[in-house]
Amino acid sequence: MQDQSKAMLFGFIAVLLWSTVATAFSISLSQQSPIQLLLIAALASLLFLFTLVIYKKQWKELKHYASTTWKTSLFFGAVNPFIYYLVLLEAYDLLPAQEAQAINYTWAIMLSFMAVPILKQKLLVFDILAAIFCYFGVLIIATNGNPTGLTFSNPTGVFLALASTVIWAMYWLLNTKDKRPSLIGLTLNFSFALPLIVAYWFFTESHNEWQLKGILSAVYIGLFEMGLTFVLWNSALKLTNKATKIANLIFISPILSIFWLSQFTDEKVKLSTLVGLICILAGLLIQNIAKSKKAANS
Repeated sequence: MQDQSKAMLFGFIAVLLWSTVATAFSISLSQQSPIQLLLIAALASLLFLFTLVIYKKQWKELKHYASTTWKTSLFFGAVNPFIYYLVLLEAYDLLPAQEAQAINYTWAIMLSFMAVPILKQKLLVFDILAAIFCYFGVLIIATNGNPTGLTFSNPTGVFLALASTVIWAMYWLLNTKDKRPSLIGLTLNFSFALPLIVAYWFFTESHNEWQLKGILSAVYIGLFEMGLTFVLWNSALKLTNKATKIANLIFISPILSIFWLSQFTDEKVKLSTLVGLICILAGLLIQNIAKSKKAANS
């Protein structure tokens, strides 16, 4: 199999797995609280990452970076997975999963806007046009199809979902300045975040009961939202000679996600969610086309 074929295969599997995450969130949160879900998922992901580090014989490298970059690891770990996933899961707990996942896809637009102050990049006309489409889609979803009425179904949930896009965009922008190898950095982030997650759980909800169904779905999330997909996606980007083809695969994920939610949860897909999602995808497509043209001309 040629490298490009492998890249497309790995990219598609990663996107396929990502598309199931909203369903897993919905099932898991019906059994337990957001912090319980995060605790189990982070632990499962960390065990997977440790196994991968040992398999790749990078244990000595991990120990070296753990002692020399612990402040960086603590900072990034506090941002992601601790704060980011806690905020995102709180949003999923308050909103229907179809709405939370659709709003979360606007993080790419937020990335463009935050790159202006952080990376000193210029904002393009296409970025503004893409943002108009995306955030109009968010407005349609948040108001259940009545954007002119400005009556939000759950303002707190919508705020948290949008806040998660800010945190995620900030994480990736600051991550461009991180000198640690990607696997080592991610493993250390989870290692330093786990005590923070445990402490938050202990002081807020340690009395809560655990349900087997919730634990199993949280383990699934830890492996396929936080662990294996990272390896697959990174491998796809390294193997491909056309990164835009891999990036375009991400457009499949929200469509599949809506399908899985309709099949495996009690949620009925709303027309307002579909219309809003179409607007969001249109905005992301505009942004993607603009980036492709810019790359071709540079």
